[in-house]
Amino acid sequence: MTRNAEDLTGTGWSPAARVQGMGASVFTEMTELARRTGAVNLGQGVPELDSPASLLRDAAGAMLAGANQYPPAYGFPALREAVADHQRRRYGLEYAPEGEVLVTTGATEAIAAVLLGLCDPGDEVIAFDPCYDAYPAVARFAGARLVPVALAEGQGEGAGFVLDADALRAAVTGRTRVLLLNTPHNPTGKVFDEDELAVIAGICREHDLTVVTDEVYEHLVYDGAVHRTIAALPGMRERTLAISSAGKTFNVTGWKVGWVCGPAHLVRAVASVKQFLTYASGTPYQEALARALGGVEEWAGELRGILRRNRDLLSEGLARAGLRPYRADAGYFVQADIRAWGHADGVRFCRELPLRAGVVAIPTSAFHLRPDAPSYLVRFSFCRREKSVAEAVEKLVGAI
Repeated sequence: MTRNAEDLTGTGWSPAARVQGMGASVFTEMTELARRTGAVNLGQGVPELDSPASLLRDAAGAMLAGANQYPPAYGFPALREAVADHQRRRYGLEYAPEGEVLVTTGATEAIAAVLLGLCDPGDEVIAFDPCYDAYPAVARFAGARLVPVALAEGQGEGAGFVLDADALRAAVTGRTRVLLLNTPHNPTGKVFDEDELAVIAGICREHDLTVVTDEVYEHLVYDGAVHRTIAALPGMRERTLAISSAGKTFNVTGWKVGWVCGPAHLVRAVASVKQFLTYASGTPYQEALARALGGVEEWAGELRGILRRNRDLLSEGLARAGLRPYRADAGYFVQADIRAWGHADGVRFCRELPLRAGVVAIPTSAFHLRPDAPSYLVRFSFCRREKSVAEAVEKLVGAI
């Protein structure tokens, strides 16, 4: 392989081909813009909200009690049991804590370990577009090709995004190995409904695909929308790895504790990779979360109420400002169409927005893989304190 001739150190060194072109992301750029301009940062999905006080006390207590060394490779046993109980309670799925539950250093490590463990060079991974930006990166590290399937934009006021079943069918080839499903979906806030999941499951069974379902927003679903895991559909448990984490649910994104549930042979493949990525991490956090997960429904209900009010405040404000919001049934984010402000380029819009309105957002193009994807969508975050969202709204309305 011939590497890029660029000499980065004066010694002829250049990065490996698999990371060339992976410079600083738009997230880094927009966060720096927020810092430099003092703008309200509705860009990254970093919660500005409180965590459960009992969870924080338990983590501190575990640290002081000496739980600061490596946990077992598969994770703290009590947390694996708590995850298995959670899956049984919410979805009626039985997983053995020993062998079918693996604790990871966040959901992103889980996704990386899954694709590295299941894909060979030249394999194809299908993901719905737009998608979390780690998906194409880790597929690239595995030597796999990520194939985007566009989510269709719904029509009319208050519309969201919908599955294009024909596009999904057309994307499957003899090289397709994995379907990477994110529901509730980042960055659109879509929740795949029962009918859509049934279509996806049927295609996966027909073509013998393994499903990796990223469900980190599973507890943050609004307005009567219902999150269902595809693993619970007929014939799907044995071909599905379900991934979630504590970060979004408990506002502890810096703890980086996630988990994978699935049949033992698939989990073993993930664990064989994970042991050489981080081995294991977060012992005191794992101990604290083992206790917290049993009461997650009560905590998540309160958090959903806060986030739903923020979402409504932001969506109504975007509409007042002439930026058409799309319906978000889950998660942290609202998509908006910026064309009414005379823009069709989301990147330029977001670079100018801090100076024009004192607000930072993220161009949705950062999540798109298709060259023909719409450039006029921008993502705004509402996982902030209500006063921050209200301030951003007033700035946006005032900038018309």
